Amino acid sequence: MADRKAAERRGRRGEYLAAASLMLKGYSILEMRYKTPMGEIDIIARRGRIIAFVEVKTRASVEDAIDAITGKARRRICAAGAAYMARKKLDKFGQRYDVIAVRPRRWPKHIRDAWRAGD
Repeated sequence: MADRKAAERRGRRGEYLAAASLMLKGYSILEMRYKTPMGEIDIIARRGRIIAFVEVKTRASVEDAIDAITGKARRRICAAGAAYMARKKLDKFGQRYDVIAVRPRRWPKHIRDAWRAGD
């Protein structure tokens, strides 16, 4: 139980660090931990005419972070993103699926357009 709580705390800290890094790049944070019946999106951010659905993974390396996002998780995030776009009537905006890898004692690594819907 203690390990699970510690992992949850690390994950939340990673999400806030990821959001801060996005804001420094000029993104507006629209939502954090956005929940839908299909699943949760860690961060929804906007920059210009693009809405980015961001999955944050706190891992030892960028490769470990990317590998931690399964095909099932990608489908869940895509479905939740589509629901968000429809609910907010954002059909005039482009969308993209990003990953932010949060590593110990390193600045978060932002991987833009990490996958496409349907991958």
